[in-house]
Amino acid sequence: MGFISKLILPRQVDFDNALQAQAHQTAGMVQDLYDAFVPGDPHAQNEIAKAAEKARALKDSNMKELLDVFITPYDRESIFRLITQLDWVAVSVNHLKLLANAYSIDSLKSYEDILLELTHMAHFLDEGISRLTSKTLHSIAEDCDRIHDKYDQVFSLCAHSSVALLQQDDFGKTLMLRDILAQMREIAKRVHVAANTLEDMMVKVV
Repeated sequence: MGFISKLILPRQVDFDNALQAQAHQTAGMVQDLYDAFVPGDPHAQNEIAKAAEKARALKDSNMKELLDVFITPYDRESIFRLITQLDWVAVSVNHLKLLANAYSIDSLKSYEDILLELTHMAHFLDEGISRLTSKTLHSIAEDCDRIHDKYDQVFSLCAHSSVALLQQDDFGKTLMLRDILAQMREIAKRVHVAANTLEDMMVKVV
């Protein structure tokens, strides 16, 4: 029966596991970002670069599976959007590291509160996607609600930090740190959009 089913039935892919692996990798990158620029872990920046390569490989693998498989457990477009948004989070994290390196910024401890909120957002996204297998829809919705709340918090913290920068006399430093804050908001935005996509997937399977 198993042999016959392989010949007759369309191939299926465990997208729960595939998306969970990509989300976990992405959350790890956000944590590495915090470790690199707050406590100043000397190995964390190198880990971000390595993790970015792994994240891109997972994205490419998941996209290939999506294009090749006939049957999917969720709406195909929703899976596509979640794959791409997780990739955007990883790309945005790596871009923040590259931006800090270009500006010779070794520490972002003054923005520890923002970076910490970003780790929480990434953790809740990772947690929500990990619940796909059990289909605990209410718990996934709660994780997404937490992400929405954290997004507002990040935006508020960045806004207050931008105001503080405008009160400084060092124009060059102000411009550099405003770029850094903008990139932090970009990370938060990408996690937020990914959470919206996760909710969209859940609504369509109810």
